[in-house]
Formats: sequence, structure tokens, C-alpha cells
Amino acid sequence: MPSKKQARADLDSPWKEALDLFLGPFLSLFYPIIHAEIDWERGYEILDKELQRISHDARVGRRLADKLFKVWLRDGQEAWLLIHIEVQGRKEPGFAERMFIYSYRIYDRYRKPVVSLAVLCDEDPDWRPDRFGYERWGSSHDFRFLMVKLIDLRSDEAALESNRNVFAPIVLAQLKASETRGTPEERRRWKVRLVKGLYDRGLTAEKVRQLFRLIDWMMELPKDQELEFR
Repeated sequence: MPSKKQARADLDSPWKEALDLFLGPFLSLFYPIIHAEIDWERGYEILDKELQRISHDARVGRRLADKLFKVWLRDGQEAWLLIHIEVQGRKEPGFAERMFIYSYRIYDRYRKPVVSLAVLCDEDPDWRPDRFGYERWGSSHDFRFLMVKLIDLRSDEAALESNRNVFAPIVLAQLKASETRGTPEERRRWKVRLVKGLYDRGLTAEKVRQLFRLIDWMMELPKDQELEFR
């Protein structure tokens, strides 16, 4: 039986791989203003080593799917993007504080201003952390980050399913993985539907393969259902 640590990695890993492969579509879908200011012809750098150097201790933990990227803006400036994906499906105590800790540690070590982004995959409509701060005797600190909530997209899944952005089926896979927890037959039906939909998008064979792998990873099925799916 997988350990809790292994289960955590299984949840984190598809999102980390998805961001590595499809950072541009991710930003276009969730943060279009940021996407529009980036010079995508210059590509982007994945700063995993830099992130590891500031996230090693237990106080911060590694319970999130965290990614750090370097991008270049259209005016030639460099920018760093710190992306946290909360995939555990429930409220995370101290989430906003950890966002703050990561941000200041990156600035302290590398002297790089960081744009912090969060995607929340839980089912609680009222949990919407977007800031961390404190104040005493006139001294204060107010840290804010940009947050999107996946369940907000559930009200118009038809639009998401028809969206030509290649990150849309990844989001649908996450939503349906959460929604069909405990109902493997329904999950199998949605998994088949999402995979078939990839071939209607006019994608290259490589992109279809990449997206299939991510959907397959996110929407794990019991062995008998998996055999039927195959």
C-alpha cells in the first residue's frame, strides 16, 4: 500500500510535469494579463534547484506542488514566477504563510522579485487565501498573491471542454478526479471522454501523448476499470 508520502507525490507530480510542459497555456488560461507580458519566443527556465535550496526544512514542508520559473518580459526584463498548486483536496492550514515564506526566502537568497501564484484544487468554496500579514504599533507587513480556485470553473464545464487551450483538459481531469472519487465507473467514463477529446483538438502526436500521460496519471482507476479503459 502506498505511503502518505508516495500518495502525496502521486498528486503533485502530474501538476509539476504539466507546468514544465505547458507553462504558457497555463498562464494564458488562468493569468492572461501575465501571459500577455511575457516574451514567449525567449522560452523560460525551470528553476528547480533554486527552489530546492529555499524549501528544504520541515517548517515549510513540501506538501504543495511548487514550481519556480524564470521568464523574460517583452521589454527585456527578467521575472521570476513562483507557482503553488494545492492538490490535496482540502484546506491547508498555514497556506498563505508558506506562500509568504517561500517568497521572502527567494528574495533574500537571490534578490529577485517574485510573482506568487496559487491554484487551489479543494472543494471548499469559502476558502480563498490570497494574503498574509501582520501589524503592531504602526509597523505592518501585507503580502498578497494571485489565486484561482478550480471549482469556480465547474459551473461552465462545457466551455472548459471546448476551450482550445491545451491546459483545459488537464484542469478538467483534476476536477473530475476530485468529483468522481469513490465512483470508479463514472471516473472511467470521464477519462475516456477526455482522452477521446484530445484527438479533436488538432494537436501534434507528441502533445496528445503528453496530455494522455497527464490525464492517465491524474485519473487513476482500480485495476479492473483500468483494464476496461485500455
